[in-house]
Amino acid sequence: MPLYVRDDEIAALNNEIQQITKAKAKTEVLRKALQHELMLVRKSMPASNRFVQVHAFADKIGEASSDFDMKTYTDEIWER
Repeated sequence: MPLYVRDDEIAALNNEIQQITKAKAKTEVLRKALQHELMLVRKSMPASNRFVQVHAFADKIGEASSDFDMKTYTDEIWER
């Protein structure tokens, strides 16, 4: 599906970037620009917001087993 840009300034910026980067399509330029912007926005977010998914996953899997003995585990691996 072709990309139709109705804003002349946006179209001009897209064309300029497309020429400089030798991108094959306007969509490629737009994809890279949006990915870059998303990366910048994510970096500017507070750490507490960035790690919401990580904390949710940690809550889901729960606490580590208190029966686990790391020394015994590493000794067993070493002997293999």
